[in-house]
Amino acid sequence: MALDSTGHAHWEGDLMTGQGTATLDSGVAGPLAMNWKARSEEHGVGTTSPEELIAAAHAACYSMALSNGLAKAGHPPTALDVSATATFVAGTGITSMALKLVGQVPGISEEEFQSAAQAAKEGCPVSQALKGNVKVTLDATLA
Repeated sequence: MALDSTGHAHWEGDLMTGQGTATLDSGVAGPLAMNWKARSEEHGVGTTSPEELIAAAHAACYSMALSNGLAKAGHPPTALDVSATATFVAGTGITSMALKLVGQVPGISEEEFQSAAQAAKEGCPVSQALKGNVKVTLDATLA
């Protein structure tokens, strides 16, 4: 069964001085304030960017994919802490996504952990959506 997930944006003004909001149909977040400065210069308190939202989605997707893969291999994780950093270059777009993982997985070898981490990087749906367009790197640490 397919599930549609919907987000919305409202923007007022031009790109450089305007501002907008992003909301999620689920209601769990938003409205999230966004503007060009948060996208290209610095993240201000209380503002976000499309790249930050994609990074959060990637971190969430990756952690879920890895959790599933580890559990199926007989090593359910105690905790997975994942960050994703999207690099945005004005005029070019998103140039890279860096995943950073610290995992607590009892009874797994370093080799098995790294293999599972890499498989999740390749297989998570957000990674698949970025594939061929954005370089995705992974730094995985077994705690």
